[in-house]
Amino acid sequence: MDLRTRIQDATKDAMRAKDQLRLSTLRLIGAAIKDREIAIRGEPGQAALAEDDIVALLSRMVKQRQESARAYEEGGRLELAERETQEIAIIQEFLPRQLDQAEVAAVIDRVIAELGAAGVRDMGRVMGALRERHAGQMDFGAAGALVKSRLMG
Repeated sequence: MDLRTRIQDATKDAMRAKDQLRLSTLRLIGAAIKDREIAIRGEPGQAALAEDDIVALLSRMVKQRQESARAYEEGGRLELAERETQEIAIIQEFLPRQLDQAEVAAVIDRVIAELGAAGVRDMGRVMGALRERHAGQMDFGAAGALVKSRLMG
């Protein structure tokens, strides 16, 4: 079952269950997908978002909520931070399983070896390969720092 169908089915289930938080979060996801599709309509050859595009969109939504939760915690608004955390959990249900730190390190080492990357100049190639193979499975900001340290050392 594709990601779009899973999100639509989950929205219907949340309506039936009268789960307001889950329903509002799933509706936000649906609206974000529709907004993105409207934005790309003018581009040639683009009619609907590909699965990878939806995963990237969901990843951005998670990152935004993490930043908001952090800001709410710093501001002492713990109830709002908790809501953001709950939304993150709902969105993450539709993302591929996240790799843990050991798995990320192993994947980076494997890609560096496969590409024969020898220095920081190869960082772009390594990061491109990681994004292509593991979209939505890791934090590429943290992975970038790890790639850089591996290529420098």
